[in-house]
Amino acid sequence: MSSSKPPPKRDSTVVLLLVLTAAAALSSHNAAADELRPFQAAYLWRWKGAALALSRLNFQRQHDDIWVYTSSTQPRGIGVLYPMRPKLESTMRITPQAVEPLSFHASGSGTRHDADVTFDWDTGKASGVYEGAPIDVTIAPGVQDDLSVQIAMIRQLLSGVTPQILREIDAHGTHDYLFKRVGQETLTTAIGKVDTIIYATQRPGSKRITRYWCAPTDGYIPLQVQQTVDANVEWTMTVQSLNRE
Repeated sequence: MSSSKPPPKRDSTVVLLLVLTAAAALSSHNAAADELRPFQAAYLWRWKGAALALSRLNFQRQHDDIWVYTSSTQPRGIGVLYPMRPKLESTMRITPQAVEPLSFHASGSGTRHDADVTFDWDTGKASGVYEGAPIDVTIAPGVQDDLSVQIAMIRQLLSGVTPQILREIDAHGTHDYLFKRVGQETLTTAIGKVDTIIYATQRPGSKRITRYWCAPTDGYIPLQVQQTVDANVEWTMTVQSLNRE
């Protein structure tokens, strides 16, 4: 459901789409990982307080344990001044034991941000192109791409476990992001007033922190995502619509 101009850095992309942005649709607070349901959601991005873009996310079962998660973003407000129209797609295998990305594609933000990565879990390698550069990265169980990491996060929260680390691939290998609960808040959104738990991720040594407002009653879907650097808010994503099938 992910980064002045639209956030081009890795942390922004990660969120975009957690985004984020963000966002899997699940039946209840106690739902299991194999009870993920298809969903569609939309999030409004604000950069330094100004409306910038609208992201639409779509999570669908392809067949059996294979799922496809897509995100597309179109400019709004001052965002029309910029050429970026990012589109991301992750195909993943979801079983009771794990979330395993199989392929990840990104386009629409210039060749420096393009990605076409294949995950081979038999050989323990991820290869292809990431952020415009060829990669051949060793992977271990738990490694995620920019979109599958959202599903992996939600899966653990649903099981009653707050993950301590989220591990993601990038052009230089894999990196850990520390994850923790930092508070709670009743959030007023376009879909109503919802009680949320706030979680934060941060790469060790980085001043950039990304916070997620997740609703237990909606399967821990992030209803808001916000990134700060040195305590200064850079961008915020808030849910505009949510359709759970």
